[in-house]
Amino acid sequence: MFRSLYNWTMGLAAHPHALLALGFIAFIESSVFPIPPDILIIPMVLAARDQAWKIALVATIASVLGGMFGYGIGAFLFESIGQPIIEFYGKTEYLEDFRTRYNDWGAWIVFIAGVTPFPYKVITIASGFFELNFTVFSISSLGARGLRFFFVAGLLWYFGQPIRIFIEKYLNILATIFCILLIGGFVALKYLL
Repeated sequence: MFRSLYNWTMGLAAHPHALLALGFIAFIESSVFPIPPDILIIPMVLAARDQAWKIALVATIASVLGGMFGYGIGAFLFESIGQPIIEFYGKTEYLEDFRTRYNDWGAWIVFIAGVTPFPYKVITIASGFFELNFTVFSISSLGARGLRFFFVAGLLWYFGQPIRIFIEKYLNILATIFCILLIGGFVALKYLL
């Protein structure tokens, strides 16, 4: 199933309405769809490097709007839609753990999920379910998704085709390392100041 979804998504990159397809994929990926928009961003930027920033912007805006939709699922439709999605991704056991941490770390949880390989849709739904402040959620989502998509587009714009293989192979690891360093920096500042 995932292979056919992946192939379908890759085929969209060559379509004349690829930006609309990217916006659609980025939107639904933030609430239900399993394939991240990065796989559309990569071939689109490589095909039109002068459009890299526009492509990243479309992905960011659509992803944040999709995240808001996921928030709504968590807030209003958790039992009927949200819970089955979280169960599908095997993240049910994380819900109770998140509940205890959301009051203090909600913005960071959203940010980290928006940048790393953790399924962002799980966090968007959980944010609505746990009633994380909507403004905090939106700002964290915008920062995280913008950072992720502009970083990928920027690397592709600067390095071109050679970086594609590197990104596809190491994107999840690079995003995780970045978040570890970011959090480590904030923890260090907290204890040093």
